[in-house]
Amino acid sequence: MNDKGRICVGAIAGAFGVRGEVRLKSFTAVPEDIGGYSPLYSEDGQQSFSVSLIGQTKNGFTARLTGIQTKEQADALRGMRLYVDRDVLPALPDDEYYHADLIGLEVYDTGGTLLGRVANVLNHGASDLLEVKPDLGESVLLPFTIAAVPTVDLATGRIVADPPEGLF
Repeated sequence: MNDKGRICVGAIAGAFGVRGEVRLKSFTAVPEDIGGYSPLYSEDGQQSFSVSLIGQTKNGFTARLTGIQTKEQADALRGMRLYVDRDVLPALPDDEYYHADLIGLEVYDTGGTLLGRVANVLNHGASDLLEVKPDLGESVLLPFTIAAVPTVDLATGRIVADPPEGLF
C-alpha cells in the first residue's frame, strides 16, 4: 500500500504512561508539524490515527492517538512508522525534495551513462547521501550536494550526477 502517495512523517517509540499515550518521533522539518497532519497511517494502511501532541520528551513528543486508550495498546504500536497522504504535505522549494520522490530515480553521469538507481536516501549527520545501486555490483554512496548532483528532474525521473573521481 505504501507507494509514492504516502510519505513517512514519524514513528512510535513506545508507550508513555498508563492511559495509552505514546512517545512519538517526528521526521518532519518542523517537528511539531506532525501534530497538524491527519490522518496518519500505518505502513500497510490498515490503521489510521489522528494525533494530539501533549508534551515533549527527549528526541520527540508525547502524544495521544485516536483509539489508543491503554498502555498495552500503546506498547503494541512500538516501532510503527506513520505515513501521511502526499497531497497533505506542503509543496517544497525548487531545490528541496521529499526522500520518497528520489527513491527509484535513474542516476546518469554528465556524459549520459547510466550509473544506477537511487535505492535509498541516508543522512549520517553532515548531509544527505544517495545510495545508488548499479545493475551489477555494490551500492555507492553519492553525496547529495549541488556539486555532486547538479540536476534532479522529477518530471523525467532522472538525476544527473558529477560524482567525485573514482567513486563509480
